Amino acid sequence: MAAMKIPTGFQPFRHDRVLLELIHDSYKMRGKLPEPTVCPGCGAVFHGGRWQWLPAPSNAHQHTCPACHRIQDQYPAGYVSIKGDFFAAHRDEILRLVQHHETREKAEHPLQRIMAIENTEEGVLVTTTDIHLARGLGEALRHAYQGSLEIHFHPEENLLRVSWAR
Repeated sequence: MAAMKIPTGFQPFRHDRVLLELIHDSYKMRGKLPEPTVCPGCGAVFHGGRWQWLPAPSNAHQHTCPACHRIQDQYPAGYVSIKGDFFAAHRDEILRLVQHHETREKAEHPLQRIMAIENTEEGVLVTTTDIHLARGLGEALRHAYQGSLEIHFHPEENLLRVSWAR
């Protein structure tokens, strides 16, 4: 397999350093919302300083959560490219793993969601509302099926591109 060319502005993802919160993300809240606040799109509740899956109080404020905002704008934070002959032969099984991983993560972290799974010429492209979900999907694929995994983070755009192939 040919080496993947790193797009301009991206850099290899390093597991040995902590990503600083100095990254500009227009979807990140600039201040605290009044508590409780409910997202009218998905029903997540902002309580205790974070979005959670809780019953919505009747007196709650309303504000669109960052994940629903990204979905409305069709502006993903993560891209996961899945391709290769092994993927073609095990497509349904691999997509079930992807959806199961998202379900597990979304249960604890309401802002980590899959936006779309689109067919491409080489396989599929999964778009996510969060960079951590994209990285987690790539690592879950590598853990379950081995293969090659490339992760590239673009700090100026707070964008993660993951490519898994086998």
